[in-house]
Amino acid sequence: MDSIGLIKEIYRYPIKSFHGESVAKSKVQDYGLYGDRSHVFIDEARRKKYLIATYIPEMLAYKAQFEGEEKDDQFPRVKIVAPDGREFYWDDDECLEEMKALSGKSHIYQKVYSPGHVPIGAIEEEHILLVNEASLRKLEEMWGKQVDFRRFRPNLVISLHDDTPFLEDTLFGKRIKIGNVILEIKRHCERCNIINIQPDTLEMEKTLLKTVVRERNNYFGVYATVVQTGEIHTRDEIVLI
Repeated sequence: MDSIGLIKEIYRYPIKSFHGESVAKSKVQDYGLYGDRSHVFIDEARRKKYLIATYIPEMLAYKAQFEGEEKDDQFPRVKIVAPDGREFYWDDDECLEEMKALSGKSHIYQKVYSPGHVPIGAIEEEHILLVNEASLRKLEEMWGKQVDFRRFRPNLVISLHDDTPFLEDTLFGKRIKIGNVILEIKRHCERCNIINIQPDTLEMEKTLLKTVVRERNNYFGVYATVVQTGEIHTRDEIVLI
């Protein structure tokens, strides 16, 4: 087994479509990172679909992070920081009322999955999304501007020893080991309008998605599925099995 790189960033999103949190380590459950997209808003008027930033970009300006001990039977409280700096928690009445006002929808409710099971529907594709640093640098060259990796909402930012851009595309069907965790690289991630939104200012720059469509057939990042659970840390080596 050969080391092919390391983990540079671990990012998870306690609330679907909210700004996530950078962590130094994370448990990896059979659904992905511990607590990733475990808290969701559901719109009853849309056949119980998730309330998402694709339709309400302002959701991205709300920051969510776990606060407290990460138990196997119960998530820690989720602290939220609003764009204007106000702080409240997921289980405060203010949280739901805020999203009703933001969305203009009265028929929404909150749902929390369990630490042991978050359905794949919460991320809607696969368990974990990876983005490669060399590919980010190449995209900056293609676009002509600096690219913030958070636009792509990855779980893992990886740095491969071979810095050939888009080398991750050659790993489909292969398995990697990170610590005691095993992942299988599955396929491309097809991008949407979310990448046009600057994570901090919510400024819209439509040319980024156009660049990804033109240069990459609208693919950026790769999905992986969890084969073996465990724990990962930043700077952990990535080993090709």
